[in-house]
Amino acid sequence: MSSISEDNLLIVHGGGPTAVINASLYGAIEEAKRYRKITGIYGAIGGVEGILQETYIDLKKQTYSSIERLPFTPASAIGTSRIHLRETDYEIILTNLLKKRIKYLLFNGGNGSMDTCGKIFRLAQEHDIRVLGIPKTVDNDIAVTDHSPGFGSAARFIAAATAEIAQDIKSMPIHVCIIEAMGRNAGWITASSILAQEKAGDAPHLIYVSERAFDSVKFLEDVQQLHKEYGGVVVVVSEGLKDGQGNSIVPPLMTKGRDVYFGDVGTHLAMLVIKELGIKARSEKPGIMGRASIAYQSAKDREEAILAGAYSVQSALQGETGKMVGFKRISNHPYHCEPFLIPLNEVMMHEKKLPDSFINSRGNGITSEFIEYCKPLIGEPLPTFTNYII
Repeated sequence: MSSISEDNLLIVHGGGPTAVINASLYGAIEEAKRYRKITGIYGAIGGVEGILQETYIDLKKQTYSSIERLPFTPASAIGTSRIHLRETDYEIILTNLLKKRIKYLLFNGGNGSMDTCGKIFRLAQEHDIRVLGIPKTVDNDIAVTDHSPGFGSAARFIAAATAEIAQDIKSMPIHVCIIEAMGRNAGWITASSILAQEKAGDAPHLIYVSERAFDSVKFLEDVQQLHKEYGGVVVVVSEGLKDGQGNSIVPPLMTKGRDVYFGDVGTHLAMLVIKELGIKARSEKPGIMGRASIAYQSAKDREEAILAGAYSVQSALQGETGKMVGFKRISNHPYHCEPFLIPLNEVMMHEKKLPDSFINSRGNGITSEFIEYCKPLIGEPLPTFTNYII
């Protein structure tokens, strides 16, 4: 089949939404508008299913005010999906891209979406369709890049939520509160709760991430000791905690295809505290409340998401393909990151875990090295509550 002569651009969202996925969309749209050679700018409605079903939105026809609101709008304005594609689906995707005369395909998503993006690239490259990935994940588990747009805002949310819960527990210190954070295989969001601490002794008092095997005996020892000291204890845990054998600490509730649904870790641990220690305990699970919370959106996260979208367009126009936009940290003081390109095969289904240096030796807390890494990503400092406590 011959090369495409008309230069249309298509943007696709994949996986769970974030507080800044629309900011990346905005960056791509605004950058694409600058080039006359890009004839049409389209969005696939509902993720990759939009390509399969040929349902698109013409982004050039949207009002100025609609586009300008994107960076401050939660979740995905064009929809997204987690569909499991079959081999035959990729052939349909290629056929439909050619039919729509797509020259540039931008895929915004996490490591699973980058896997899809890479497979499309392999088929599309002989037709001179340029395929670029835009990183997006609250879990911050995409390999190679310093961090991913979406994480900074999710980190800001969990830190703020933990700080507010901490004040509740501090004002009536009678029980243990266990907060379950998102991130089944990587503990980046859970670790970010450490930013709620203003001084030694502040909550969260204990943090358990999925990168370390969970020891229930040590957990109960830690909780009992801290309860004697403070009365109220705040614990933050990853939803994917596993025991020493690599099994989830809670049994699966349901298996559907390749997906396994587990019970709540927070509820399980709260019950464990009640039964084994006789201490009143409760669990909190913000869940998707923090995934796309615009109220706690990080200004730095938004800024970098816009940059990632714009850089993907610039790179595609320069002839790049089969790569994902990443961020390289240049300095912490002042904080500065620069975009660069990563071959898709280096990020397809590769999960980035918390390094050991970010976790304390007992496995129940987070180090200052992580704080140094994460603090710039949440944007402006969190509100301080110290001066309001009697």
